[in-house]
Amino acid sequence: MTKTRMKALKISLQILFISLLGSFSLSAQTLAPSGQLGGERNLYMMNKQVNQFVHRFNMEEAPDGLPLQKTDKRYHNNALRKKLLPYLFDMQNPRTSGKLQTYFIEDVTNAKHPVYLNFLDKNWYAEVSATFKKEGEPVHLILFLTVEKAGLGSKWIISNVYDPELHNLFPAESKAGQMKYFLHPQSHELDFMNLNKALDDPEHVEYYAATNYRPDYLTLFFYLMKTGALTFDHIDSVKFHFLQIPHWYFELSYFNRNTSNSGWLISNLKYVSPQEKAKLINFFRSCSTK
Repeated sequence: MTKTRMKALKISLQILFISLLGSFSLSAQTLAPSGQLGGERNLYMMNKQVNQFVHRFNMEEAPDGLPLQKTDKRYHNNALRKKLLPYLFDMQNPRTSGKLQTYFIEDVTNAKHPVYLNFLDKNWYAEVSATFKKEGEPVHLILFLTVEKAGLGSKWIISNVYDPELHNLFPAESKAGQMKYFLHPQSHELDFMNLNKALDDPEHVEYYAATNYRPDYLTLFFYLMKTGALTFDHIDSVKFHFLQIPHWYFELSYFNRNTSNSGWLISNLKYVSPQEKAKLINFFRSCSTK
């Protein structure tokens, strides 16, 4: 066999090998189990960090995961946002789908008044469920945190705490209680002797405070920590609450799934009035941090 024919045969075999390799690769992508090529795609598509969710919400990151420059036509492009925002929702949750989701996306991509998220925005909160120890027994508390400007940067601060035991110490005030438990306006003429009766009944002692008094649970929490009555054990879970968008509230939760719809996703969505939003903010933020 001549050298020319051997060289031609070698080239033909190389072409055949490349062709077969291409066919195998295509079949592998079609039939690959989720733990292989599919798993890589899922990892690539998931919102691995909260910051990544924000960038994708704003269309500040391309679908390929690379950041977009402000000069890029895709940056803050609302037409693209309309297409991509549905993928930022938990698709297995009926509460975040349907017309409610459509109305929300229409609002945040409004051509005249689009809405974007910002890390330093007010009124977004982290909810940290944690286990503490009290008298050797585990107790479950919820800490709320928010971002606060600090110097040239920012920091997370504890804005409030929810402790069922502490909250049960201060039940909602009733009109009957306000009428029954009070100090007579002439108490000063009796050297406040009626304080004896008030202070001997600690169960109702808060009724003797101002009408607009609200217990500061954050200070109570710090007191228990400082005195050693409460000690931290571990964190159980984390999620986030976003209230910066006018008329809307949404919750962000982490989903560990072997699908592309995973990572940090919108897990709850509500259309709320200004009054409802104010109540939520009061719950997330202690009176001592306002």
